[in-house]
Amino acid sequence: MSEKAIQDYYPDDMAVCYGCGRLNEHGLQIKSYWEGDETVCRFKPKPYHVAFPGYAYGGLIASLIDCHATGTAASAKHRELGKSLDDEPVVRFVTVSLHVDYLAPTPIDAILELHGRIKESKGRKMVISVILSAAGKVRARGEVVTVQMPDDFLAKNE
Repeated sequence: MSEKAIQDYYPDDMAVCYGCGRLNEHGLQIKSYWEGDETVCRFKPKPYHVAFPGYAYGGLIASLIDCHATGTAASAKHRELGKSLDDEPVVRFVTVSLHVDYLAPTPIDAILELHGRIKESKGRKMVISVILSAAGKVRARGEVVTVQMPDDFLAKNE
């Protein structure tokens, strides 16, 4: 795709997450895009993301759902405020709660497709639902409760 992914707008100091950080060379570096009223991420597991021969590790699935949801929340907040991601630094969201239902084994040799939708938006809190499919079948469903990070979040940890 030629358009920038949501994660490409993260400021450098916030682009190091293992799941979605474009600057983490060892991470998953997922890319999420808006397609209509939902966000979509496509991810091809590597052979080392294996749980059992032929199947993806459940922790990978949870990580993908988690990071796709926080990216969805960040971008949705900008949309809600009538702002473009180009306008100013992207507000970041962190996970408060992650719930994943594993519905079927996920083949490791397939493209994993995640679809995210805003379930609730209330102030600094957003709830995102995510469906993960592979080979034409829903493999997992997730619900992620996120909260907008305070501006001084990094300073609090120093």
